[in-house]
Amino acid sequence: MTQTIDRPASVGEQTPNGRVDAWLERFNAALASGDPAAVADLFVADSYWRDLVAFTWNLKTVEGREEIIAMLSARQRETGAGGFARTEDASEDAGVAAAFIDFETAVGRGDGLVRVREDDDGVDRAWTLLTTLQELKGHEERTGFSRPMGAVHGSDPDPRSWAEKKEDEEAELGRAVQPYVLVIGGGQGGIALGARLRQLGVPSIVVDKHDRPGDQWRGRYKTLCLHDPVWYDHLPYLPFPSNWPVFAPKDKIGDWLEFYTKVMEVPYWSKTECTSASYDDATGKWTVEIVRDGEPMTLHPTQLVLATGMSGKANVPTFTGQDVFAGDQHHSSKHPGPDAYAGKKVVVIGANNSAHDICKALVEAGIDTTMVQRSSTHIVKSDSLMEIGLGALYSEQAVADGMSTKKADMTFASLPYKIMHQFQIPLYDQIRERDKDFYQRLEDAGFDLDFGDDDSGLFMKYLRRGSGYYIDVGACELVADGTIKLAKGGVSHLTENSVVLDDGTELDADVVVYATGYGSMNGWAADLMGQEIADRVGKVWGLGSETTKDPGPWEGEQRNMWKPTQQPGLWFHGGNLHQSRHYSLYLALQLKARIEGLDTPVYGLQEVHHLS
Repeated sequence: MTQTIDRPASVGEQTPNGRVDAWLERFNAALASGDPAAVADLFVADSYWRDLVAFTWNLKTVEGREEIIAMLSARQRETGAGGFARTEDASEDAGVAAAFIDFETAVGRGDGLVRVREDDDGVDRAWTLLTTLQELKGHEERTGFSRPMGAVHGSDPDPRSWAEKKEDEEAELGRAVQPYVLVIGGGQGGIALGARLRQLGVPSIVVDKHDRPGDQWRGRYKTLCLHDPVWYDHLPYLPFPSNWPVFAPKDKIGDWLEFYTKVMEVPYWSKTECTSASYDDATGKWTVEIVRDGEPMTLHPTQLVLATGMSGKANVPTFTGQDVFAGDQHHSSKHPGPDAYAGKKVVVIGANNSAHDICKALVEAGIDTTMVQRSSTHIVKSDSLMEIGLGALYSEQAVADGMSTKKADMTFASLPYKIMHQFQIPLYDQIRERDKDFYQRLEDAGFDLDFGDDDSGLFMKYLRRGSGYYIDVGACELVADGTIKLAKGGVSHLTENSVVLDDGTELDADVVVYATGYGSMNGWAADLMGQEIADRVGKVWGLGSETTKDPGPWEGEQRNMWKPTQQPGLWFHGGNLHQSRHYSLYLALQLKARIEGLDTPVYGLQEVHHLS
């Protein structure tokens, strides 16, 4: 007896759209079946499903079929997801078909991106899947056709003007009306989150110790500019104008943040410092003591967000002799620029971003400057990074080719952290070849270079440890030609007028700048809430890659960022402008769901493996 078996058409016979659509049809059916194993069978063995809130009420990547089954066993029926469909034409590269998608859950609507490839048996299965919650049903932002009227056409029982209503709201918030969310830190992270919460109708306050929004940038050394290009740095809702500089000066960024705060009506308290915070398990609320423009106040938010930034808590090293050094010594975050140091000798401890920027400004002002490199540094030229590292997603050409900021963010987010380095290594191989003469000049000058533990370059170093690199905008040529003097080794001690290295080298110094980076955001929790809560949360940032300064075990996501922590009601938000923009949405939706009383069972709550 002869049997006939319906086999799928070979990959070469199908269009990318057809391949994706066929997989999505099977995926919808498997989800509706309620059988986690049926869903997992639609993924290749080495697959990755990254979920941002939609299924897990968490930021969680599950790797391989067993982890997919475990996640869906807990969340498949309750999530009620379906209607997965392609939103535009799929692409194909090296046999992998990819497409942006959308879908719905029982409580929300989401977007994502899927990549399918032919498996060993000739059947297309998913290699990577990104699912993200974009809005909550019944709690959508009032945009587009649902935007607010603004004016009242007809009679209105409330005679107050917009300005009067806003003034009354500001007077009541924190006094008659407690914020549901208190955001500590009013840099780009806090402001972006504050704008999201405002649009979602979540009562919140963003507090910051500086006099004005943007002062976090205005107060840095005068030559500071962003090293990330403009296309990477837009804030939510209000992108930079088309004539904004590619690399914005720090004072321009400060002014933009102040303008943005006002236009987006972010409830923002400047001149406000938090002195302590404690959590009441019985009431589920915080007691936060603050001083606002000299006035002590007590707030009782339900949710507390530390948006103090990766570059917020200065890491100032302790060296013997600091108490006898007669000159000026300060951390790079307090560095005013070169104007005050004419005729002096400056020693800068460190060889990463801030160190290079500061040294460049000093020598260009004619000041004798020595950089002390204590460990190797990853260097990438700005133009090479823009062209090879970012150009496909964040560039003027990408915009011209139809790449929106959202699509770029979704594409970047869809690459699982576990394999992201595999995509980065070839890019940095190109950069090394393109700029080999540049790197040779640096090495000839004695500068110690690296490209990360696995040669994956800048982004992975940033994601793993948040340090150890410099995006070159000119300082490296000054190191290579000796204009910026280079010394190498650890610091033994300081004398009254010098820095002495471990090998006995003595560097004359009138000024010492500690360009030694920043500590974990966990340190802010310890300062405000005590070490017990800080230890309950554990280390913030890093992936668990078991590379330098990123100890294992593997986490799969950034530790404790933008998601629930082991301390109820405590969240961490920050990173660069790109991360502040993109991840503020998911954090805001998690907070909105909680104020509305939605059930938010967290799958895969962050475990604590390291305390700081």
